[in-house]
Amino acid sequence: MSPLDIDPIIFSIGPVSVRWYGMMYVIGFIIANVILKKLVDMGFYKIEKEKIDSMITTMLISMFLGARLAYVFIYNWDYYSQHLTELLHVWQGGLSFHGAIVGLLVGGWIFAKKNNISWAQVMDATCLAGPPGLFFGRMGNFINGELYGRITDSPLGIVFKGGGPYPRHPSQIYEGVAEGLIMFLVLWFIKTKVKRYGVISCSFVIGYGFFRYFIEFFREADQQLGYYFGGTTTMGQILCILMIVGGFTTMYFNSKRNDPIV
Repeated sequence: MSPLDIDPIIFSIGPVSVRWYGMMYVIGFIIANVILKKLVDMGFYKIEKEKIDSMITTMLISMFLGARLAYVFIYNWDYYSQHLTELLHVWQGGLSFHGAIVGLLVGGWIFAKKNNISWAQVMDATCLAGPPGLFFGRMGNFINGELYGRITDSPLGIVFKGGGPYPRHPSQIYEGVAEGLIMFLVLWFIKTKVKRYGVISCSFVIGYGFFRYFIEFFREADQQLGYYFGGTTTMGQILCILMIVGGFTTMYFNSKRNDPIV
């Protein structure tokens, strides 16, 4: 079986290269913009459409800062402590989704305070608009041949250049479908049933933690971290458990708040 060989560069103009990975994020944010404006039209998200671009910019900066800082300090500090000049080299890879969640929470709080709306409303809108971006982001990982899965004899196995000569689970696709497409459909269905802001964002945190926890059994552990608890659990799974617990805890306290969707 030949290794997956997709050129990560779409085209180059002089020294400037446009990469599939970056293009996937651009597509994700364009779709998020459309969904957010649709939520405003539906009366679910109560802000002016003109503020959507400001929201996306705030969330984008916060997300990337959180994703990068978590990757550097939680996943790979041993390396970056010796290569401080590479701290901002995000084009080389190295973003943590769990860190991105923290960044989005901070960005959502800043935007909510600035625009005098509830934090829960901002985060619900974010969680409804974000999953398509997760799908395209994972497709970018697939094209780059990174974050691949464990060795398998399954017919779904793919040989990745950086993963040795044996077929591996395309776990990037598993994650994209589960955490992106399925999550979006589930949350969009929930949107028509809930009566209070905060339920959708809590459901996203719980759902993502659930999907990611089980997909981690197919995904190769980060080389620099390996496994914990006797070789059975990855750092990603530990963080997913914390997400699930945090999601249910927040859901409980949110039920005490008076933030109705009207």
